[in-house]
Amino acid sequence: MTQMPTPTRPLRIGTRGSVLALAQAHETRDRLMAAHGVPQDAFQIIPIKTTGDRVLDRPLSQIGGKGLFTREIEEALTEGAIDIAVHSMKDMPTLQPDGLIIDCLLPREDVRDAFVSPHVASISALPQGAVVGSSSLRRRAQLAHRRPDLQLVEFRGNVQTRLQKLADGVAVATFLAMAGLSRLDMRHVAQSAIDPDEMLPAVAQGAIGIERRADDQGCAMLLSSINDPLTALRIEAERAFLRRLDGSCQTPIAGLATLDGDRMTLRGEILRPDGSEVVAGVRDGLTSDGAAMGTDLAEELLSRAGPGFLIA
Repeated sequence: MTQMPTPTRPLRIGTRGSVLALAQAHETRDRLMAAHGVPQDAFQIIPIKTTGDRVLDRPLSQIGGKGLFTREIEEALTEGAIDIAVHSMKDMPTLQPDGLIIDCLLPREDVRDAFVSPHVASISALPQGAVVGSSSLRRRAQLAHRRPDLQLVEFRGNVQTRLQKLADGVAVATFLAMAGLSRLDMRHVAQSAIDPDEMLPAVAQGAIGIERRADDQGCAMLLSSINDPLTALRIEAERAFLRRLDGSCQTPIAGLATLDGDRMTLRGEILRPDGSEVVAGVRDGLTSDGAAMGTDLAEELLSRAGPGFLIA
């Protein structure tokens, strides 16, 4: 893409096909329209089905670690079938394929997890032995650590599918991301938003990243106008933490960076999948040192956890 997109030569935006993923692609398109004064038909949104979308009968950890929701989209980007790709950053592996880069992040949404239940108000209000559904190893491990009495069951599918499972009585509660509910105008679905002090969110939760070919300077110019530098600082620190841990879908990891002027606080934790042990830590420093803070915090947690704590 070497010039401004037009209806006859639209910018092709690749995305997963879920309702939430399409909402994120629409947000990206709308921000580009506003920034550059180009019409809606100068953009083409192209849904791409990923492995994680196709295989719904097995836990993510059994399908194969990294890239489950990104690989096919990145292949389309590399091959030139799309011009940019819109991703939920919490789904992104810490390393991009050769020739691809993410240097544009939209303003971050609510980072918190949502507690969702038709009848129960909060985690603490769950009855003894209640059945709770989640496909997230992080959430399951955090919940098992706090409430080992609960029965945890696998809960795959998009937002609508999981809400239907609740309505069908498969479980009495589940968790979603507040960011996703906000983008779908469904915040009312949450009984409560869980404070990060109670349940630390996934690394990069609530952040949308835009991926492009590294040599596409036209797209670089277009995207630079919608990049949010404060979100970028936070995500850089969190992903440096994740990168050093080499986290995958089989490793429960949580991390969150917050900003106060030119200062950053980074919290992180790693958990055993059964919730039997949590190793947590914090770093405070200058925002410009975020990546180093992330790596350093990961090193500390690895040292304290000892060999064999993380599942490869």
